[in-house]
This record gives sequence, structure tokens and C-alpha cells, in this order.
Amino acid sequence: MSSIQTQFLNLKSHHSLYSEIDPKTTLKGSASGKIIFISGASQGIGQATAVAFAQAGAEAIYLIARSVKGLEKTKSKILEVNSKTQCTYKVCDVTIDDQVKSAVEDCVSKFDGIDVADANAGYLGKWDKIGESNINGWWKSWEVNLKGTYLVARFCLPHLIKSARKYSTKGLTSGHLILISSVGAQLLTPGASDYQTSKHAVNRLCEFINVDHADDGIKCFAIHPGGVPTSLGKKMPEEMHPYLIDKPELAAGFIVWLASGKADWAKGRYLSSNWDVNELMQMKNQIIKDDLLVNRLRTIN
Repeated sequence: MSSIQTQFLNLKSHHSLYSEIDPKTTLKGSASGKIIFISGASQGIGQATAVAFAQAGAEAIYLIARSVKGLEKTKSKILEVNSKTQCTYKVCDVTIDDQVKSAVEDCVSKFDGIDVADANAGYLGKWDKIGESNINGWWKSWEVNLKGTYLVARFCLPHLIKSARKYSTKGLTSGHLILISSVGAQLLTPGASDYQTSKHAVNRLCEFINVDHADDGIKCFAIHPGGVPTSLGKKMPEEMHPYLIDKPELAAGFIVWLASGKADWAKGRYLSSNWDVNELMQMKNQIIKDDLLVNRLRTIN
């Protein structure tokens, strides 16, 4: 895991929510009037993100996941922190295009648009060497992590574009699309080929969304949510569990911070929820100038 350090900017690292990204204080009201669409919202980081957007004053939050019980719990938590935030949900498998399309259409029908989309659903299976891997299990990582992310982006993008244009006429920002990646995207951990390659592809997908839709007002980010001891994270081998020290509220607050527009300049890039946002902002000029935080092949001229 020491190689992780080479994949991080040299910034102060956080493991729990802090003032600058707190949706209850600093970011309170930043999501006012906005419609939020979240996949993988029945537990863990997705659930924490839904609650954070409610704390930040979201007008409505639309949840999708496969667990009715989990979705009900998330809705209950949303209403606990903000009774004014409307919330509904739909059982949905993000790997099935008709189901994702139906959920997006239902969200737009109920709430008249989508201003922020968070593609949070993910999958992590048993770690095995490629030559010993289960074929269906290996491919499922790609089905959920990449295809599921693509489908959420594909069906939300037309509505996010409308939102971005509407808000821009008022001098405001919208049209934010958050893709949940992982620091694993940058690593080569034995046995983790399916998960880490699928997350590496998510980073590249983010870059392509920026290439195709930045001029439409879309601000897309691929983020590492931290090492969170969720049910997914705990599927990693036990020797990796000591690195699962981050709170889900950290990523949730970071996502709300991104959707507030404070880092629109960093669109199309990979960012980590662990990075201190004040120090990240101080690096803005260097990141833009040197085109940092993107996937590129390094060569010797």
C-alpha cells in the first residue's frame, strides 16, 4: 500500500468530515432548489451522500438501488435531517439500461429535472489471480462499476445539460456529475484486476464526458471516496481492512462541496475525498497548467 502515496497530491489528508465541506454549516443552503439523483443509495457512501444533500438544503432527492429496505432507511434519514426535502426512490439494477432509463424519467416527471447526479453504485468481488478468477464474477465488476456508471451518466446527461444552461443564465452553477472511482484505479494490487481496471476505466470515462460535454456546461468528476469500512470495502482481503479508516460522511461532504461549484475548474479530473480542499484550491493554477490528475502514458522524449 506504500505505492498509494505516489498517487496522492502532497496535501493534508482528512479521514472524517471537517468544516470546509460540512453540509450542516459551511455548505448549508448550497443545494437549495436542486434536484439530486443518486444510485447505490441504500447504504454506505450513497446513503451518507443523500443525507448530506438534504442537510445542504436540496429541494428533492431521487434514490435508486436494489434494496427496498435500504432505500426506505435512506429516505427516513433524509426526512430526519430536513423535512422540507422531497424524496422518492425506485428499485433499480444499474446494469439494466431500461431500469436506469425508467428511473431517470420518473425523477424528471416528479421533480421536473436533475441538477446533480451521483453514480455511486459499485461492486467488489473475491480477489483472485486472473488465471484463477471466476469469469462471471470478474466481469460483474465491469458490469456494475463501469456499465452502471455509464448508464447513469448516459440517461442523466440530457437533463444535467438543461439544468446547467438554466442555471448559467442566472450566473449560477449546476450540471454536476459525480462518478465514484477509487485510489485502486491507480494501483496494481495482486488479485484485484477486475475492480481496479474497472475503476481506472471510470476515471477515463470522466475525462471523455468532459471532452464531449464540458461545452454543454457539464462538470464531471471521478472521485476516490476514501477507505470506508462499508459492506463493499470489507469484501477486500482482511489484510487491507486496516486501511478502511475513513467515515462515509467525508466523501458525502466532498461531493456536496463539488456540487456547490467551488471546484468547477477541476472538471474532468480524478480527485480524492481525503485531500484538504483549501490546499487543493491553492494548487488550481498548477493543476490546470500541467494538466494534472488525468490518466496519461508517460514517455521519454
